[in-house]
Amino acid sequence: MSATLSALKLPSLPFQIQSKLHTPFSTQTPSKLIPNQNTQHKLTLIKQDQDQFFHPLKSCALPLSTLALPFLLNAQDALAVEGQFGILEGRTAALIHPAVMSGLFVYTLWAGYLGWQWRRIRTIQNEISELKKQVKPVAVTPDGSPASDNPAPPSPIESKIQQLTEERKELLKGNFRDRHFNAGSILLGFGVFEAVGGGLNTYIRAGKLFPGPHLFAGAAITVLWAAAAALVPAMQKGNETARSLHIALNALNVILFIWQIPTGIDIVFKVFQFTNWP
Repeated sequence: MSATLSALKLPSLPFQIQSKLHTPFSTQTPSKLIPNQNTQHKLTLIKQDQDQFFHPLKSCALPLSTLALPFLLNAQDALAVEGQFGILEGRTAALIHPAVMSGLFVYTLWAGYLGWQWRRIRTIQNEISELKKQVKPVAVTPDGSPASDNPAPPSPIESKIQQLTEERKELLKGNFRDRHFNAGSILLGFGVFEAVGGGLNTYIRAGKLFPGPHLFAGAAITVLWAAAAALVPAMQKGNETARSLHIALNALNVILFIWQIPTGIDIVFKVFQFTNWP
């Protein structure tokens, strides 16, 4: 390859220039060998021809060298993982992924709780509306006052309506809608970042990935995060199908997360076995 690049930098001369430069001295008379004005003019023309011929190739030398550079590198050296990445190959960097994902698992449960409370606020109003339809009207006088001087005590249905109304007021104080949205956004951002970071750290330490339950479950969890987040615009418009699918995807996400914990613990043991501090 280096010989090829050298040949590109030093191309062959045109036939006319070669014939002018390599004319045998034995065929020239002594008078022609003496420099004069005519000879100097011819040499100048030859030099101009050389410059015109070399100029395009000189401009191509750097791009051609750049294209050839990957072929000159040793592929084994480029993929080596024997201390060349420094602390990124150590135990400290390897333990960042399990530590962060443990926190994200707890945060996933918290985000689910916030979402469930927000759903409760929406559904409790429907319950109140349905119960109000079952309340029997009270007899009143023409002026709107109760017909009986001794009003009857609240019925069980009315008591339930009052209870649900108070519960809804308390839930509204929790601002669960915005808190759930913020928690989901944080979970999506950090989750995708750390899912990619975990695979990258494994590649840095071992030079390859290890297809298996942990890797496949992690990829599925990342996809489920993205799919659940993609349903938010439809949910904000009141689409109940999107809301139900959002809940189903996140429930499956939690199940995969729990199922992934044992394989993650096994990987942590291997990290302690095959890595050193820091």
